[in-house]
Amino acid sequence: MYATERHEQIELLLAAQGRVSVVELAERFDVTTETIRRDLDHLEGVGALRRVHGGAVGRERASTREPSLAERLEHHGSAKTAIGTRALDALGADFSGSLFLDAGTTTAAVAASLAPRLVSERIEVVTHSLTLGHALAAVPGASLSLIGGRVRGLTAAAVGADTVRAIGALRPDVAFIGTNGLSAAFGLSTPDPDEAAVKRAIVTAARRVVVVADAEKFGAELLVGFAPLEAIDVLVTDAAPDAELASALADADVEVWLS
Repeated sequence: MYATERHEQIELLLAAQGRVSVVELAERFDVTTETIRRDLDHLEGVGALRRVHGGAVGRERASTREPSLAERLEHHGSAKTAIGTRALDALGADFSGSLFLDAGTTTAAVAASLAPRLVSERIEVVTHSLTLGHALAAVPGASLSLIGGRVRGLTAAAVGADTVRAIGALRPDVAFIGTNGLSAAFGLSTPDPDEAAVKRAIVTAARRVVVVADAEKFGAELLVGFAPLEAIDVLVTDAAPDAELASALADADVEVWLS
């Protein structure tokens, strides 16, 4: 196989999988790992991918890239709805207590599924998301607290020292957390340091942490890590993690629920 043919095949694999490994590519094409590294160097040079340890990822998975709220609302809508519905199983029957909902479109799906599940009027719901706050204010049987701070236009969520301090004074029974990246080596991550600080505060505060993330987040490592896998109690997703991530989640005693 000529180098140009390998390059085309690598780009197709990257488009389908989001990530490629040097070792796996060498085995697939029956060439040396040095040859594959030269291929990846060439493809990075022409802007087709981005090199990472052990392989490459697509350019759209850059560590600081963060899609807008509008972009995310249009992406994987049905999968996020299913994840949101499944995630509420974490509350069990006749739940009464407190919830914290992180900002994001997948946690918004949790919020949208909340009203039909409430059978108690003793539910306290807290969020720092203006978008979720608007939706949750209309949920009957739920008392809503909205945490303030400096609002990021990209996510419509409060961030900053005041927000982190307010979250640190809470102890919610269950927190539903979104993430931009979830990997075996780096845990949970997001592109923005201020968003990461808020997410870290939520994870630290909550008695139980439920992460809601579609499978596209698997293997992604964004600029700022905010929680190790050991901090998660449950991962709710739409597809089974690959072997490496599944093993790391099992070692961290994380329950994986498929929607």
